[in-house]
Amino acid sequence: MEYAGPRTRRVAVTATALLLTGTAAACGSAASSTGSGPPSPTRRPHAHASASPTGTPPSRTPPPRGPRLPQLSGRPVVGAAPPPWLGTRVLPRTAGGFGEVRPTPPELVRRRFTLPDRLPELPGHAFASRVSSPAPAAVLRRSTWQPGCPVAAPDLSWLRLTFWGFDDQRHTGELLVNTSAAAALVEVFHRLYDARFPLEEMRINRRSELDAPPTGDGNDTSAFACRATRGSSQKHGTVYSQHAYGLAVDVNPFQNPYHNGAVVLPELASAYLDRGDVRPGMILAGGPVVQAFAAIGWVWGGSWHSLKDLQHFSANGR
Repeated sequence: MEYAGPRTRRVAVTATALLLTGTAAACGSAASSTGSGPPSPTRRPHAHASASPTGTPPSRTPPPRGPRLPQLSGRPVVGAAPPPWLGTRVLPRTAGGFGEVRPTPPELVRRRFTLPDRLPELPGHAFASRVSSPAPAAVLRRSTWQPGCPVAAPDLSWLRLTFWGFDDQRHTGELLVNTSAAAALVEVFHRLYDARFPLEEMRINRRSELDAPPTGDGNDTSAFACRATRGSSQKHGTVYSQHAYGLAVDVNPFQNPYHNGAVVLPELASAYLDRGDVRPGMILAGGPVVQAFAAIGWVWGGSWHSLKDLQHFSANGR
């Protein structure tokens, strides 16, 4: 099973207040250990796209952006701001070690908010990226990497990427990936940006999240996570997830849950098992996300037969 595991999310009261007041997102509740300052709160209007720093071709001029959500006048947009309890309600654990599956809260049935960026905004007005190979030591220290992981530290790259949010704004996020896949993944997210496929957040998994109590409401688009595949044991040898090699990506896990029998991950995402009720952020067969990953030869977990891992893409199909 390739799901990156239940994630505990923090949503600072101050960050929620910023979203509710329509203030442009500036930073998360804590700065990253790279020492970078908060991103500029000023959002500039789009201009003609220029080539990205990685040499990807220029994008077409995007359409004008709409106002930031939520709207403070007229009819409110349901789900445009995170509920204040997001990431704080711990679920009881089942015998399998996951959280107890519960009905999706009404506030998350049509989930469409983007959390504040944690990195400084990449310059420009169109898609942009930065690739650091190998990943800086400070970045590795705030990730799940440690000696003994199946990929060596010099073989991981730090990607900073712009992405399109549910608020119709340009955002900056990060991924930790295998260096062999770095250039291809930049191209994938360039295509998703051009397609205006929305993401809620994009950040690196922290070690504290691997064993954190489950809240069942995480939605981080992420790649590297140094952990074994669920169900592996010392008796039969550790079988590592493709995430542990930096060769898998999970996209909008809440809108695209893992489903295997009674197990749903994230545990509060059951409303999104109905794939006929198409909502923003959902990955669909033949859609832009599947097409973008297929273009680099990666396989979608939504095409599996024994179970469905709708968020998951990997280089080897596992």
